[in-house]
Amino acid sequence: MSDIIVTSDIVPTMLYIILKDGITMSLSQCIIQLYFFGSCEGFECLLLTVMSYDRYLAICKPLHYSSIMTRNHCVASSFLTWIYSFSVSLIDTITISQLSFCKSNLIDHLLCDLAPLLEISCSDTSIVRVEVFALSVNVIILPCLLIIVSYLFILGTILRIQSVSGRQKAFSTCSSQLMVVAIFYGTMFGVYSVPVKTQSMSVIKVLSLLYTVGTPLMNPVIYSLKNKDIKTALRKTIRKNIYF
Repeated sequence: MSDIIVTSDIVPTMLYIILKDGITMSLSQCIIQLYFFGSCEGFECLLLTVMSYDRYLAICKPLHYSSIMTRNHCVASSFLTWIYSFSVSLIDTITISQLSFCKSNLIDHLLCDLAPLLEISCSDTSIVRVEVFALSVNVIILPCLLIIVSYLFILGTILRIQSVSGRQKAFSTCSSQLMVVAIFYGTMFGVYSVPVKTQSMSVIKVLSLLYTVGTPLMNPVIYSLKNKDIKTALRKTIRKNIYF
């Protein structure tokens, strides 16, 4: 659902911008796009954290896994991450909507992102920047640290497994999620952690494309490749096309 919302929020406008070399939209439309984009990106960070905790339990605490990661626990975790991410994004969006925009009505980007919006504001944006940073600590930085700690424990457990087949089996249970984490956080930090002045606008646009379009596109492929039925169907399709 998160991937569907992100692509529905970003891709139609992005395609129109590319085809028409620009688009006209109202400030309210821009703010709404920013809200849903920020909410889903925050949710993705929190969900990846919950999933890394799930892999930590499965590999490091296998005997306690079924008693801790129950269906109710999974539903509650997903629900709380949705509520929290949408609430945090709402706070930021309300604050941004109170700003005055008079420097320009032009945004050189493929979406209404935070940085280009603050650049064209003629209000004092220092409070907004501090608020965004403070809220992003709980949504982006802290979850990233928890994911790193979880995978350090997982790596330590895998290295203590004696058999090679056991190590491969343990690693295969978290390899797909680790790949998604690397792509998602790598591109996100590439856009937001490096000062804008040191990056060309084309580089920012390409990186934005990766985590707004590329990650939602690759998620189903990466995760479904672990499914035996999907693998079998894929092999049959490839063989059929080759022999044909």
